[in-house]
Amino acid sequence: MRFALPNDLTALLSTGLLRSVGSLGIKVATAGLTYLTYVVLARTMNPEQYGFFAFGLALATVLAIAAGMGQSTAILRLWPQLRGQEDAQSAAASLASGSTVTIAASLAIGALLCLFAYTIQPLLAPGQPVTHFLGAALLVLPMALSEYNSSALRAQGSLWTALLPRDIYWRLALPLIVLGLYALGVILSGPDALILSALLLLAMLGLQFVIAGQQGYSLRPSLSSAAIRSHWQRWGGLSKWLLLGALIETFTLNADIILVGLMLDLESSGLYFNAFRTAGLMTLFTFAIELVIAPMVAEHYHARDMRKAQAITTLCAWAGFAFSLVIFAIFLFFGDFVLSLFGPAYAGGALVLVLLSLGLLFDAATGPSKIVMMMTGHERAYVAIFGIIMGLGFIIQIFVIPIWGVVGAAAVNMGGRIVAQIAIALWCRYRIGLDTSLLGFLALRQGRDVQPG
Repeated sequence: MRFALPNDLTALLSTGLLRSVGSLGIKVATAGLTYLTYVVLARTMNPEQYGFFAFGLALATVLAIAAGMGQSTAILRLWPQLRGQEDAQSAAASLASGSTVTIAASLAIGALLCLFAYTIQPLLAPGQPVTHFLGAALLVLPMALSEYNSSALRAQGSLWTALLPRDIYWRLALPLIVLGLYALGVILSGPDALILSALLLLAMLGLQFVIAGQQGYSLRPSLSSAAIRSHWQRWGGLSKWLLLGALIETFTLNADIILVGLMLDLESSGLYFNAFRTAGLMTLFTFAIELVIAPMVAEHYHARDMRKAQAITTLCAWAGFAFSLVIFAIFLFFGDFVLSLFGPAYAGGALVLVLLSLGLLFDAATGPSKIVMMMTGHERAYVAIFGIIMGLGFIIQIFVIPIWGVVGAAAVNMGGRIVAQIAIALWCRYRIGLDTSLLGFLALRQGRDVQPG
């Protein structure tokens, strides 16, 4: 029997899907350009220098999330929530204050990392560089601010201005400049590539600020200390939990790379980095849809319109899983060829790629569970469930990596992610009232309204 959706849900899903396709187009181009960047850098550097780059980028990514202080997720929730309460002034104040908090925290963390690098330098073996730490420090501010600006613009209804400068222009400029320098006989080191990345991303942020202003969107940071204090007093508790959630997610995507680099060698870190970033292509469509649906979930949930919230999450789960399944099949049968694009030294990581991909396939099958928890006020539960499970996995990796190397690290990551994703999907179903998994369509098919948890 044919399953027909009511007209209101059909219109809602059509709108969400059309915007998601636009987001997917950008993210597909982003993935291709990111992949091209990694291939260009791996081909123009020796494995050791590429390891420095991978280590520094992973470190900068984690620190940039910490510098964001939870503001990029908070604004996605607060903007539609406050404007829905007809409090546009508070929404604007939160947006401006969040930008200032992000900038201040980024500068502080970058300075501390530089201080750390100079402090440990005398303790290292002669000739052992610390410049990759300095390169990572320079990346913290542009990475953190670009993430916040993207969220702030998406909350205001912009998609192209939110994503194009960082996801397309920056990622296009970097490999082209690296290739141009290589053609001139200039071979960048790993730290050089980190510094170049930071400078280019800062330029893209300037471009984004100008374009956003011309289109009537706000990105201007607050200069009022009183406004910033008021923002933090009102939303600081929420921001801290959102920060912990974002840190945990970023930690699980980058800590393995750092741990492998510390416990094995930087060449192994580069191989694991390539395998993990390649596996991440599986979640491309899920991530693209989540960029669109996050404020929609917040809007409908807080309006207690659970039918629409369920419809949105079901669309995300099925579209994301279908895409992920196709990519997983490619990795399963052609993983060695895919990794060989980075160079012959990386072709042996096919098993690592498949193990990591299997964990991410379960991620897609459980749908936008993280976004749902963050947008509905269950961020503390997310931090506890996901953080404890993945934290235990990280501890296990410390004992596994010296014995089984990168394969052991990937196997533990896969197991931890599967258990964690199932756990938070169950929480969404029984405590929030939204089934984010592939089974979410049953609530819609039965024609019943989903009850809030």
